[in-house]
Amino acid sequence: MRGVKRVAVVLMVLIVALVVVAFVLENQQGVSLSFLGLATGQLPVSVYMVLALMVGMLLGPLMGVLVRRRRPKSVSVVRG
Repeated sequence: MRGVKRVAVVLMVLIVALVVVAFVLENQQGVSLSFLGLATGQLPVSVYMVLALMVGMLLGPLMGVLVRRRRPKSVSVVRG
């Protein structure tokens, strides 16, 4: 059973990697971003999108950990 799960995970990782590569190859047009007076140089759209994906993948779990730590423990009341 563990072997099947491992194969499924490897297939999912390969599919995600192929989708990301296809996205990068299809979005090569150069753009410059401007936000709050700061501007970037000309880079392909895919670079900004992949960077945003990576930042989200790092911040999402981090925010989940922070929220779990701040949540007070629930008090269970037993009524008889």
